[in-house]
Amino acid sequence: MALTPYFEPREGGDLTFVVEATREKFGIGALHEAGADAKALGMTRAALFTDPRVAKLEPVAIVKRSLEAQGIDVAVYDEVTVEPTDASFKKAIAFATEGKFDGYVSVGGGSVMDTCKAADLYASWPDDFLAYVNPPIGGGKLVPGPLKPHIACPTTFGTASECTGIAIFDFQEMNAKTGISTAGIKPSLGICDPSCLATLPPTVLAANGLDVFSHAVESLTARPYTARPAPGEPRLRPLSQGANPYSDLNCLEAIRLIGENLVAAVRDPGDMRYREPLMFAGMLAGIGFGNAGCNLPHGMSYAVAGLVKDFRAPGWPQDEPMVPHGYAVIVNSPSVFRFTGAMCPERHLMAAKALGAETEGVNKEPGDILADAVIEIMRATGMPNGLSGVGYDERDIPALTDKAWPQKRLIDNAPAPIGKDDLERMFRGALRYW
Repeated sequence: MALTPYFEPREGGDLTFVVEATREKFGIGALHEAGADAKALGMTRAALFTDPRVAKLEPVAIVKRSLEAQGIDVAVYDEVTVEPTDASFKKAIAFATEGKFDGYVSVGGGSVMDTCKAADLYASWPDDFLAYVNPPIGGGKLVPGPLKPHIACPTTFGTASECTGIAIFDFQEMNAKTGISTAGIKPSLGICDPSCLATLPPTVLAANGLDVFSHAVESLTARPYTARPAPGEPRLRPLSQGANPYSDLNCLEAIRLIGENLVAAVRDPGDMRYREPLMFAGMLAGIGFGNAGCNLPHGMSYAVAGLVKDFRAPGWPQDEPMVPHGYAVIVNSPSVFRFTGAMCPERHLMAAKALGAETEGVNKEPGDILADAVIEIMRATGMPNGLSGVGYDERDIPALTDKAWPQKRLIDNAPAPIGKDDLERMFRGALRYW
């Protein structure tokens, strides 16, 4: 008997889900314990990964001092690229390979943690670069064995890379966003210290929070794990299993925390009371989508980021055009929720209630209730007005659709099968919301 009707067995579907446990440390000041944690994991020579901007901030100094205080030899790699590419991954892999490290520590956002995961993987188990990359671009090879220990220390709270076995990059040869997705690259430990969020600008805070929110809703509304074909053998069960009871618990609480704290945190950036629950929400959503997987808003986001024209977001580096990840996701989300609401209405209603939306006696479809509540938060936090807000118009819809369509790992995790025409319709619905 299924735990809920959503998980009723399907013919040929899986009957088992895996709880991929994530070891996380959470609390103000937790970064100061990084050295002791590294020593406990057996590190004697550690590579400390970060990016040029974060390298100048206090979290990196705290971690470096903590490692050195435990007698650990530290080599800093501060050349991580925001929105990494295959070229930047390969540069980091060369550093890791030459350094002969017995452990890794990453301090920064998702780009830093993802780059460190890749460096650890290829230095530990060398292979052709595309061997481990997700199909159809790469071979999707399983990791042969354990990696060197990796402690991931996020300085933002949106990507939740410290919780997942996912590393995303731009494959420049095909101008496509892809990545590596396997439990084998999940960090040994994540250290989430809310004090790291003290210097985040309000725009970055808002984008992070709405990325967390979309992670949680996408996992909650993903196809049930029982609708995914059963694997031929257990080790072939994918990391993105589909919605499951374990992920549901994490995602609903993450949505609630975002609804209660995000707008207040953006409006009053000096008040740290709101930032601690936001970072906790990011961790919970990371655990959720690390087990269930995201779907359409994230699949569409890779096209939005990859085809950027001249958009530059306040709070991010201005040296070249970029649609930050949180923006690229949330501009699609309301349109997607309107479309997928009919596929699992009770789950969209659950998300709307958790967010704090009024649902009793409201004469709207569940997908519309959720979409309208998200749009209200987008407006309150200064997010772009859909795709038009990041530089796209009607003429760009075919190109966005073509660019997103190959993201089958994410598209196939939607609550029901999606056609290319459906994807184009969702992009068109995301052009503007107000």
